[in-house]
Amino acid sequence: MTENPRIDPADELVCLGHHEDLADQGGAMSPPIVQTSLFAHPSADDLTAGLGAEHRSHVYTLGQNPTVEAVEAKLARLERGEGCKVLASGMAAISAVFIGLLESGAHVLFVNNTYGPTLELAERLRVFGVEHDVVLSPDLDRIAAAMKPSTRLVWVESPGTMLFRVVDIAGIARLAGDRGALTAIDNSWATPLFQKPLELGVDLVIHAATKYLGGHSDVIAGAVIGSAELLEKIFYNSYLLLGGALGPFDAWLVNRGLRTLPNRMRQHHADGLELARYLSEHSKVRRVFHPGLVGEPALVDRQLSGFSGLFSFEVDTEDYSQVAAFVDRLQLFRIGVSWGGVESLALTPNRNTNAAELAAQQIPPGTVRLSVGLEGSAALINDLDQALESF
Repeated sequence: MTENPRIDPADELVCLGHHEDLADQGGAMSPPIVQTSLFAHPSADDLTAGLGAEHRSHVYTLGQNPTVEAVEAKLARLERGEGCKVLASGMAAISAVFIGLLESGAHVLFVNNTYGPTLELAERLRVFGVEHDVVLSPDLDRIAAAMKPSTRLVWVESPGTMLFRVVDIAGIARLAGDRGALTAIDNSWATPLFQKPLELGVDLVIHAATKYLGGHSDVIAGAVIGSAELLEKIFYNSYLLLGGALGPFDAWLVNRGLRTLPNRMRQHHADGLELARYLSEHSKVRRVFHPGLVGEPALVDRQLSGFSGLFSFEVDTEDYSQVAAFVDRLQLFRIGVSWGGVESLALTPNRNTNAAELAAQQIPPGTVRLSVGLEGSAALINDLDQALESF
């Protein structure tokens, strides 16, 4: 088990911006906000050349912008990718991948529990002739059996949404590659500091930069990292056409968040693990879903060099009203969606109307998800304790 987080010292320097060209930034320690919608050119020929290579030229901020490029360069370095494209949200990034790389007749295989809106998008794409299936099992044979001759993309979450099951990323990437399919993974949970999917053979890494990368619940952003070839295809086939550009100021906010990412992730790791262990020993908790406590230790250690502060547990009831009452009794944990900020959050996926959906995803109705912030483990454990004791 990953007891102490391991962060590559080179990644810490990247987060701090030590690769940035200060002279090119006019000596500014933070990349300046280039707040412009367009760029003038010295000649008609220069503009023509820029329009012919808009993925690497400053023509219109919908395409490229220096402030945006600063974040892209940093994320590409952290993920060990050839390039990166940041977008206006995590869903904009996911949409760009699907629409940019898939055609009618294609099949997508989702492995592990997957972010709900991603599956909703896949369902919408059925009307355009793109089919999909879901495999919750981590067994490679079952994953192989679910693939079809038309499978063009295998989409993975590891750890997976809500239950945080770890699956064999390298094994899945090899399996997909042998069948001629691409692999993509949502790496928002682990961040580039704790997991390097490209080094495990994955083709594309996607982030909801809204979460840990931004880290302050004040920006919505997404990112796609991978090979230059795939990113160029996504840029022209979907990104420019969908228009999900990230504005310069929002890019600056993500860059600011990255500067403190290593220190924040260390505390998320330590405090999240401490809370998970506390809950695993509580008489009113049935199970805890945390990669550090469940799953195959060798696989976890091979893929993850640390844990984020997002995990879930099952309280000892299946009654919605009791689960909701427990969440309502929490005081330090705010009730809200999303995660990855400095504040602690709690919610239950049980909506009292979605029993069939929860059963299909194998999520117990008593599940509560926690996003452990930076308030300190002692105060957060006290808050959980008082809510559980009155449960």
